[in-house]
Formats: sequence, C-alpha cells, structure tokens
Amino acid sequence: MSTNHEPPPTSQPTYASMALADLLDAFASNEPVPGGGSAAALAGAVGASLLVMVAGISTTRTGAPEETADLAEASARLRPLREKLASLVQQDSDAYTAVMTAMRLPKQAEADKRARRDAIDAAMRQATEIPLETMRCCQQALRGALVVAAGGSRNAASDIGMGVELLLAALRGAAMNVDVNVRSLSDGAFVDRVRAERDELDAEAASDAARAKDLLRD
Repeated sequence: MSTNHEPPPTSQPTYASMALADLLDAFASNEPVPGGGSAAALAGAVGASLLVMVAGISTTRTGAPEETADLAEASARLRPLREKLASLVQQDSDAYTAVMTAMRLPKQAEADKRARRDAIDAAMRQATEIPLETMRCCQQALRGALVVAAGGSRNAASDIGMGVELLLAALRGAAMNVDVNVRSLSDGAFVDRVRAERDELDAEAASDAARAKDLLRD
C-alpha cells in the first residue's frame, strides 16, 4: 500500500481568521461578498469591543463600588454580543452566497422552476434573518452602553461615544439589508413580523444611543 497521500485541499479562511489588511482587501474587492451586511456586523463588533474595553478599566466615573459591579455585569453581557456580531460577518456573506447559488439553479422544466423558487425563498428568508439578528445584537449592546456611559471613566468618554456611534451605524446598516431583502419574500406574515421588529429595534437603538450620549455630556 502506498503511503503517499495528496494534502487535503486548503479551505477558504473565514473573515474572523483573516489579518486586518486581508479583510479590508476582501471588502474592497469586486467580489459580491463580503458586502454591506458583513460590514455592519463588523462595525457592531468593533463598537461592542470598545465598550468592553472601557467597562474593564479599573477607574470608574466616581470610584463608587457599585459602578465597578455594574460595569462588570455590563461587560459580561457585551462580550457574547461582540462574539455573535463577529460571527455574523461570515454568516451574512454565507447567506448572500446561498441566495446567488439558488438563483443559478436550473429553470427549464416546471418542476425545476418550482424547486428554484423554493430555494430562493428559503435563502432570502435566511438572508433577511441574519441582518435582523445583527440589529438585535447591536440594540442589546446599545442598552449595555447606557451602563458603560453612566459608570465608565470620564477619560474614556470618546471611546464610549465611538462605540455608541459604531453600534448605531451598524444597526442602521443592517436595517437597510433587511429592507431590501424582505421585498423579495412572499410570506406576508413573516414580512409583517420582520418589519415590525425592525422598526422597534431601530427606535429603541436610537433612544438608547441618544441617552448614552447625554450621559457622556454630564
């Protein structure tokens, strides 16, 4: 028996494993992915990271013990949101790739047309759910930003403010993808639910971001 084996094919690196320069090149390429949805998730992950950083600084706004406890709790909630947003960078691109794959399915026979329509609908549904999940994570992170803005070090106010701005921009960017993708869906009940949640998340995020920025001015 021969002991010579061909090496396994090299898999495509995930965006999370790329060096920063390579990731930026991927966004700048003329390939369809990564696109705006992935960029939104990435911006949200960076925004959440800034809040985690400030929450971990030993110096708090007034030095009160309850601030330290509140910031530790906020950090514990923000860390998994950051990780989820980082994973959504890849998931958003994968969802769009699935849509393109479904659109390339054969459509000559009537059975092929039905199968293609079903595949496109399923892929578009997922491509709508992914940016909606990005919105959910950003809204929850902005809720945590209120705690960080209230108790975080005044010397880190600009870091908190940048985190808030990134999360709000990420949420609104993801909302654009939801708005575009939901138009292709025929399930009226699903569309209504998505649009209602999208509007609610947008309103809550705007309110929390404004409150957080007010706290930074105090």
